[in-house]
Order: sequence, then structure tokens, then C-alpha cells
Amino acid sequence: MHKTLVVTNDFPPHEDAPLTAVFHSAGVAHDDAPVADLTLDQLDALMRAKLTAAWHLHELTADLDLDAFVLFSSGAAVWGSGGQPGYAAANAYLDALAEHRRSLGLTASSVAWGTWGEVGMATDPEVHDRLVRQGVLAMEPEHALGALDQMLENDDTATAITLMDWEMFAPAFTANRPSALLSTVPEAVSALSDEGPADGGADSAVPPLRARLDGLPTAERGRALVEAVRAEASATLGHDSPDAVPASRAFRDVGFDSVTAVELRNRLRAALGLPLPAALVFDYPTPMALAQHIGSLLYGTAPDEADTGRADDPDARIREALATVPIGRLRKAGLLDMVLKLAESDDTEDSATATDDAADSLDLDDMDAEALLRLAAENSAN
Repeated sequence: MHKTLVVTNDFPPHEDAPLTAVFHSAGVAHDDAPVADLTLDQLDALMRAKLTAAWHLHELTADLDLDAFVLFSSGAAVWGSGGQPGYAAANAYLDALAEHRRSLGLTASSVAWGTWGEVGMATDPEVHDRLVRQGVLAMEPEHALGALDQMLENDDTATAITLMDWEMFAPAFTANRPSALLSTVPEAVSALSDEGPADGGADSAVPPLRARLDGLPTAERGRALVEAVRAEASATLGHDSPDAVPASRAFRDVGFDSVTAVELRNRLRAALGLPLPAALVFDYPTPMALAQHIGSLLYGTAPDEADTGRADDPDARIREALATVPIGRLRKAGLLDMVLKLAESDDTEDSATATDDAADSLDLDDMDAEALLRLAAENSAN
């Protein structure tokens, strides 16, 4: 507050050169963290440059007849920014402040910038590469400033100025859920409607992985599909070996996010010639489950898995399903302690417990999916 007052006192309005415009372009993005890890001190530092400074400028100039009061916001406040909740919230405040000033009859414009080339926060190579992979491309400064001029000429209250690769951004952004925001952007709608196979049509050569699978005996396709999915997933994450992505490990647990999920989908679509959705990795969360799904799409039924020769083990599929559940998820559902107790108890204890409780409750083996979910909900509530 005091620094802002000093600036305005040093440059008081003058009849020959009155103050006619205010541009607030400050911002701090470093030291942000996911919501669960973000501290109040970190949030305060992120907010101070945006929220506090902008509000002081508003108060100090509210009685002036300004031609422009421009706030530099960010695309993080419009479509979000993974791992930057504090920065996104601080910029969202600027958008709200512009609306507030307009409601008071004062001029205000908040511009949510995408990525600038040559200058700005995104010139850091790591940040730049991450944004490009997400489909947020760097704008030439002269083009960005030209768009800003147009915005001010139109007297818009809030506008996003960005250069996007919609074919990359839209599928990743909607991988987990539909987006009402993108449904208003024609280019994004077009990108999302193009879910056809990557090959050129009936006259194109059979994609390589599809050709290899077609040539295998039915009994071997299951293992080949699992290994192919693991190989493509590992390559997507930059690993050299499929061993980096275990068959029964959840994709999320090995580092997949919405962007890499779409990259894996694109790789599999090109290799198989199938119209696969962007949410593929989230709908079928392990390589094993995804391979089974792909097998059903290609051949009508899922090819036999490499391990399904264990016909004498009726619990094999249950063991595989349990192996894909992260320990943290069991703990959050309130089931971990119960599972550990069951694992530590001997047959005598199990038999006694089952006898004592037979009249009151079902054994875990007798519970259907609904009963298990109800048990999980009761445990988490306790």
C-alpha cells in the first residue's frame, strides 16, 4: 500500500499530462503447489502481487476519469493450470475486479494471457515445453499486442488472448470430463469431433500393430496386446523399457495425466487404426484392462490373457483387480485396516469369526459390489 501511494504521490495528475491509464502487469507464479500442499504463506505471496496490488490501484484511482484500467490476468484463471491453484485464483480475482469496476461505472479490462514468446514467465525452457505439449503455444509479442489493442478498442471487460493447438489441447482438457467452456469454441468442437482412426481409410495399409496381432494365434493375442500397451505407455512417458509400466499398475500411479493420456491414445490409434476416445486411459485404468478392451474392439471378445490359463483358480480375476487398487485408495475408503486384519488372521480366527457373526453379517466373499461399496462408505464415515 505504501509503495503504491509513493508512486502516485510522485506522479500527481497535471493539467498538461493527466493520468489517463493504469496497467497492472505484475505477477508471481513460482512457489505454487497443489491444493493439498499449498501453505497460507505461499498463497499470500501469490495473491499479494495480483490481488492486493490491483485493489490498491483501484482504490487510489477510483475518483479519476481514466481512459483505461487494464489488468493482466492469465489463462490459468480461464481454463485452469495444473499444479497452480494459487496463481489461478489470484488471476481470477483480477477478472472479478474488472467486473466490479464496471458495475461501479468505471472503466476496466482484464486480459487473460496465454503464452508469450521471447518474454515472460513461459520463456523458461521447461515451462515452455510443458505448455507446448498441452497445446498452449507461444505468441509473437507484436501479435499479442495487436490483440490487446483490439480488445481496448472494443472496450471489452474480460478477454482471453492465446494461441492454441486445439487438436492437442481440447482432447486432453476434456479427457476426464466434458467442458462447457470449450463447447463455445468452434475450433475446439471441431477437434473433439475428429475421433476417427489415424489411417487414411479403406485403401490405406493395415497399421503395424494391427497386422502383427492379426497374424498371431488367438491364444497369444492377449499377451501381445498387453505388452504392446505397456510398450506404448512407457514410450509416452519417455522410458526405454516396458518394465516401467507394470501390467496391473494404474496408469495414474506411474505418472499419466490428461496430456500423456491423450498422447498414449494417439499412439495406439495410429498403431491400430481404431477410433479411440481421449478418456481411454481413465476408462480402462491399467494396461491389462486397456488391452482387454482393445481386444474386444478388434476381435469381438477380449483375447485370452497370458495368465488366464489358471482355470483352476476361480479367484484369479479378483486377485488381478485388487492388485490394481493403490494402497492410498484402500486407506481413503476405510478398507485398508480391515484387509490387513484379514491377511494377518489365521484360519481358526476366520472360522470362529464367521461362526459368531453368521447370523448378523455376510462374509466378504459373499458380498456383492453394492454391499462392498456400502461397507466402504460406513468405514470411511467412522
